[in-house]
Amino acid sequence: MYPRNKKKIVVAMSGGVDSSVAAALLKEQGYDVIGITMRLTELDKGAEAKKIADGLDIPHLSVDFRDVFKKQVVDDFIKEYKHGRTPNPCIRCNQFIKFDYLHQKAKELGAEFVATGHYARISHITSPVSQFKLLKGIDKRKDQAYVLYMMNQESLAHTLYPLGEMTKEEVRELAKKFDLPVAGKKESQEICFVEDDDYGRFIKENCPEAVKPGPIMDQDGNVLGQHDGIAFYTLGQRKGIGSHKSLPKYVVALDRKNNAVIIGGQEDLLAKELIADNVSYISGKAPDEPLNIKAKIRYNSLEAEAVLYSQEEEKVKVVFKRPQRAITPGQSVVFCKGDDVLGGGIIS
Repeated sequence: MYPRNKKKIVVAMSGGVDSSVAAALLKEQGYDVIGITMRLTELDKGAEAKKIADGLDIPHLSVDFRDVFKKQVVDDFIKEYKHGRTPNPCIRCNQFIKFDYLHQKAKELGAEFVATGHYARISHITSPVSQFKLLKGIDKRKDQAYVLYMMNQESLAHTLYPLGEMTKEEVRELAKKFDLPVAGKKESQEICFVEDDDYGRFIKENCPEAVKPGPIMDQDGNVLGQHDGIAFYTLGQRKGIGSHKSLPKYVVALDRKNNAVIIGGQEDLLAKELIADNVSYISGKAPDEPLNIKAKIRYNSLEAEAVLYSQEEEKVKVVFKRPQRAITPGQSVVFCKGDDVLGGGIIS
């Protein structure tokens, strides 16, 4: 399955069960494994990952990426919220930290490959031309290909995903087999640089201009109430906007120019198309003609049938067969055909 003539591999180790099992598996398969923990925030010390690496008898390094992480991920997160968008910082972390700086560090150590604990797969076809493909993980509940769509031929050629053919349950069983202390560790759903998962507090502390009070308005421009800052709201949100005429209302738009939260009914959240920019394709090439695809508009959403239309300047239009709920600027849309991930972009 893996290129065994390439013996030295860097494994990104977070201290969680997935990356720990990935490291253990690769060592068992005879690779020269180096564990690396990327220090991204002040909260991230890497002690748990080092303990696991010591138990596996593999070398462990902690690399300080705090400056570049702040610049590429945290500052972008704040900027997006400031402009009334809802970003996905994990995608930028994968793009700029894992597929850029970590791969560069691996090269410095003489390792040609980086492995992570993502639930995704990579295939290599040789005919009619040599090409790498990004495929969804076997475990549909854990599939993480959505956050990897910005990979390219170069990064895929030097990346391994040892868990892509496994389910989460199988990974936990392997953790027990390898006697890893994290076998029963709960998964974290938090953004790593927001300590208490309180995005509002984080934005208020780091970008106070994004949390100025302003009006809650209906789509006719009538003021119905006041909000504490548009950074506390996202499309589709119902909580925190009060009740209006005894009917359930939802956030249907964020008007950054007027610092207003616009509310409406459930039907006002539906849309049949979107525009995305910063688009990238796994193959490195945009399709020449409209393409029937399945598209996913956020990590936890279901795929939906759509047609992809390439546009100039790394933009696309995606037209859905059925209206989608709460298409959110700042989130990523990902294009797929079956298990094959074609690429994606940022919803604008």
